[in-house]
Amino acid sequence: MENIVLEAKKNLIEAVKATNPKADLEKIEEAVSFAYKAHSKQLRASGEPYILHPIAVAKILTELKLDSTSIITALLHDTVEDTEITLNDIKKSFGKEVAQLVDGVTKLDKIEYQPENIKQAENFRKLLLAISIDIRVLLVKLADRIHNMRTINH
Repeated sequence: MENIVLEAKKNLIEAVKATNPKADLEKIEEAVSFAYKAHSKQLRASGEPYILHPIAVAKILTELKLDSTSIITALLHDTVEDTEITLNDIKKSFGKEVAQLVDGVTKLDKIEYQPENIKQAENFRKLLLAISIDIRVLLVKLADRIHNMRTINH
């Protein structure tokens, strides 16, 4: 892994250790490696390796003291949408719960081209559905948006 990615991973793991001593560090590190491999050919608009985005999203959730499953979901949240990885791949490697959360985060983004009022209603409907399934879907999505807003200048 590149130095910048290794440093981001190290910072995430240290933050997890500080906020959640019972976290499954082995599985979190496995998720970083899985996401790194999946996003290896992608760059952010800033020119940085794409993996820095999911790591940053996971770090936001770590600061909120969320569980290992939420952090793993954050690390994997763009893999299904942006890479060759399938939900079945995630389920095999990280279990049904993580796969369901990743699916929920992914579905919050999928809105067809429709008039603005219908899009807003559909967004709200999907948001309520995600919350009813698991509030962590919304928390991962909000952390994703926060990081995107922090890096909006690119």
